[in-house]
Amino acid sequence: MTKRDIPTRNFAKTLRTEQTPPEAALWNIVRAKRLGGVKFVRQLPIAPYVADFAAREARLVIELDGDSHAGREAYDAARTAFIEGKGYRVIRFTNGDVLTNPAGVARAILVALGNDFT
Repeated sequence: MTKRDIPTRNFAKTLRTEQTPPEAALWNIVRAKRLGGVKFVRQLPIAPYVADFAAREARLVIELDGDSHAGREAYDAARTAFIEGKGYRVIRFTNGDVLTNPAGVARAILVALGNDFT
């Protein structure tokens, strides 16, 4: 890790302790290897960005899009391209998806992991 990455890492630590309700709901779905035995982590620094959730071994990043993402499509596209350039696949859900259809979100993540058990 470089000195330049330290602020990103510290920011990620802060985000882990200040989860939003949708982040907490998604964490409840993916934590403790609940989906296909895959380990996920929260707020993974992929400098200069912080991915909401990531399965390092599966190279999958899950991003949650809340109200703050409205009008930021270009930023999100650049962020996604950067993370994909690091070898990750990125999937996105809205906060509403996670809160109103957690089973559907879990199925979509399993499909992305290649574990479609439906």
